[in-house]
Amino acid sequence: MNDVKQFFGDAFRHVAGNRPVPNIEVRFYPYAGLHHTIRLRSGRVYVRLSDICKDSPQPVLRALAFILVARLLGKRIPDVHNRVYQDYSVTPEVMRASDLARRRRGRKYISSAQGEAYDLEKMFAKLNRRHFDGELKKPALTWSQRRTRNILGHHDRVYDTVTISKTLDSLDVPEWFVEYILYHELLHMKHPARLINGRRYYHTSAFRSDERRFPQYDEAQQWLERVARQRRGQRARAA
Repeated sequence: MNDVKQFFGDAFRHVAGNRPVPNIEVRFYPYAGLHHTIRLRSGRVYVRLSDICKDSPQPVLRALAFILVARLLGKRIPDVHNRVYQDYSVTPEVMRASDLARRRRGRKYISSAQGEAYDLEKMFAKLNRRHFDGELKKPALTWSQRRTRNILGHHDRVYDTVTISKTLDSLDVPEWFVEYILYHELLHMKHPARLINGRRYYHTSAFRSDERRFPQYDEAQQWLERVARQRRGQRARAA
C-alpha cells in the first residue's frame, strides 16, 4: 500500500507543479466493477481503487495514479499512462474479473416489458422471427426507470438485459421506431464487441451492415435527429 501512496505522491509532484503534495489516503474498495474515485476534502486526498486492481503490476498502479490525479486537478492525462492503464483494463483476465464483480456486487433495475403503449416482449418476438430466424435467445426486456432522451436503448451483456427508454413508450412515437431501437440493441447480442489493438469496438462493420437492413432505417435516422433537436442539439443515440 505504501508503494501505491508513493505513486500518488509522485503524480502530484509531476502534475501539480509547485503545489504542495497533500496528505493522501489510498484504499482498495469492493466496487461493482472496474471503478475508481479520488476526492479532495479539507486539504486531504481520499482515493478508492477497485480491489480488482489490488494485485496489478506496479506500472499499472502508477499509471492509474497519474490518471486520477490529472482528473482531480483538471489536467491533461499523459498519453503514456493512459495507454498503460487502458491496455491492462481490456485484458481478458481483468474484463472477466470486472464482469464477475458486477454480477456479485451490482444491481440492475428491471421493471416490466409491458409499457403503457408498447409491449417489448411482443416486439422481440416479431424482430426475432423476421431478422434473426428465431434463433436469438431472449434477454430480460425492460423499460427504463426514467425518461431518458440522450440514450434511447442499452444492452447490458453482464446482466443479459436490454433497456429501452421510457421516453419511447408513447403513441406519439411510431411503433417501427421503437422496434428499430430494440433491433439495434439486439444486434449487440448477435455482434459482441471486438477487441482491436487494445480498444473495444461495439459497432463493427458487420453490425452496421445488419443495422441498415432494418426496413425503416433511413426514417429511423431522421427520427434520431428529431429527438436530438429536442435535446438542444445533443445527439440522441442507441447505445
